[in-house]
Amino acid sequence: MEVMKRVCVLTGASGLLGTAFIERFADQYQIVAVYNQNPVHYATQEQTFVDPLLPSRKIPENNGAVYSIRADVSNPREIDALIDEVVSRFGRIDLLVNAAAYRVWSHLLDDDAINTAEDVLKVNVLGPLRLSVGIANRFWRADPEANVEFNRNIINVSSTAGMFVYPDLGQGIYAMSKAALINLTYHLASDFWDIGIRVNAVAPDTFPGRIPTESVLEAINGFDRSDATGQVLPLYNET
Repeated sequence: MEVMKRVCVLTGASGLLGTAFIERFADQYQIVAVYNQNPVHYATQEQTFVDPLLPSRKIPENNGAVYSIRADVSNPREIDALIDEVVSRFGRIDLLVNAAAYRVWSHLLDDDAINTAEDVLKVNVLGPLRLSVGIANRFWRADPEANVEFNRNIINVSSTAGMFVYPDLGQGIYAMSKAALINLTYHLASDFWDIGIRVNAVAPDTFPGRIPTESVLEAINGFDRSDATGQVLPLYNET
């Protein structure tokens, strides 16, 4: 009997981490690769592109290991459409990896610094919040026992910039959003406990420059395999 893969919704799928996650884990998860502007590119897997705002298209290529969906996680309507598309197609969501990120480097006294803050927060904080709560209300709240049985959970990708100050790099707004994501992780873990959903976060330093991308992948996979909740794992090289 064929074992059903865990369904993993991965945002930021066309980025460095998302691409590495797909290449490493496509045989382990049924990955729903969510991207916005840049299509998903990876080694040997088949892929298709489906706009969640359009009617679902039944095409044979969508039966591949990775199902690719374009959606802007800063847009509440597109998040709703994304959730509907995934639940309709796969009937379940076992893992949500919030890896989408919007990075803006600027001094806080620069003319446009404050104007960029809203866009950064929409992607880095409100996106994970809306997607997590949306999936919970659409699917997870109905059966907490099944959530525990299938070890369903959320993993947020934050940053050490949300934990430490790196002077003179213009990270103020980005760091603010990643610090907020860390605290959101704690509160999601608390509020989702009663429905059997675990919530954790990894907070890596710059990768692959300062730490290996593989270390971030191992941390994400480790949280999914564990029973931990309400934890944030910083990943940095002390030397």
